[in-house]
Amino acid sequence: MLNYTTYVRTEATQWVTFVHGAGGSSSIWHKQLREFKKYFNVLLLDLRGHGNSKPNLKDAFSDKYTFDSITDDIVEVIDYENIPESHFVGISLGTILIRNLAEKYPEKVSSMVMGGAIMKLDFRSQVLMRLGVIFKSIVPYIWLYKFFAFIIMPNKNHRESRSLFVREAKKLYQKEFIRWFKLTSEINPLLRFFRGADIEIPTLYVMGGEDHLFLPTVENVVQKHKASTLVTIQFCGHVVNVEQPQLFNGLVINYLNNLRLPGAVSQVG
Repeated sequence: MLNYTTYVRTEATQWVTFVHGAGGSSSIWHKQLREFKKYFNVLLLDLRGHGNSKPNLKDAFSDKYTFDSITDDIVEVIDYENIPESHFVGISLGTILIRNLAEKYPEKVSSMVMGGAIMKLDFRSQVLMRLGVIFKSIVPYIWLYKFFAFIIMPNKNHRESRSLFVREAKKLYQKEFIRWFKLTSEINPLLRFFRGADIEIPTLYVMGGEDHLFLPTVENVVQKHKASTLVTIQFCGHVVNVEQPQLFNGLVINYLNNLRLPGAVSQVG
């Protein structure tokens, strides 16, 4: 089972489950934990091969990493803790896992908060992925990760986010990185399905105005999905919860406590 930690207020309190992205760990939510514990029961977890969720013996001899199998890792923890339903807060690739979980187990999802959401790999992203596929077995993975982190988060004010993700990525094994990289290079059909299917679960997208690779697609998706709301934080990059934690925390806690009318598009900052 995945490594995880729970913070329980009362049995009657609503749950919030945090899902980090590829190369990260539950530690990326350290700027959220204190505030969210005041209002919700909180579940923090480390995805397969990340943080303290070390690969088990079965995974060590298997290259079969799929979005469904990694999603089921999360569900295993939720079921073990007898959490019938939860709000889910994700960042980057974690948002894909949350959306996949909502497709497979909609009864378990009260709402989705998608920070730095990935809903499409544009031409630039696909070129980067193809370069990664070519060089992944030749170049040390941390070089690739630093390169990708810089492309996604290029500005000076993104430095803290880049440093955090690179620091966490260093904890991965080379083989583990390659497994996750193969997974992320095959997501376009899944994302195409997500863009076309309005799941009708309340969804808040929190995007940085400088998230140049992923924001345009999210803007289009929100116009088509009735249960979706977009807040854009100006002068902020991909990892919104790290770069603008106070704004992020306030927006998300307010949204979860008072699920607002869907469809609004606003800008902050």
